[in-house]
Amino acid sequence: MPYTTEDGGRINNFANEPKVYQAEPPTKKQKRNYVILGIFGTLLVTGVIAIAFVASNV
Repeated sequence: MPYTTEDGGRINNFANEPKVYQAEPPTKKQKRNYVILGIFGTLLVTGVIAIAFVASNV
């Protein structure tokens, strides 16, 4: 761990800095997968809301 000593003998402990990298844009396959996951997520939320609505009217 990186330590620094300040005036007066106090020691500070700093966190390790993460490596910085440039993000790459998603490929066509990743974009397609995002769309498919979005559709399934929307259907799941819609289904849960529909079930809650039907169950509350019983």
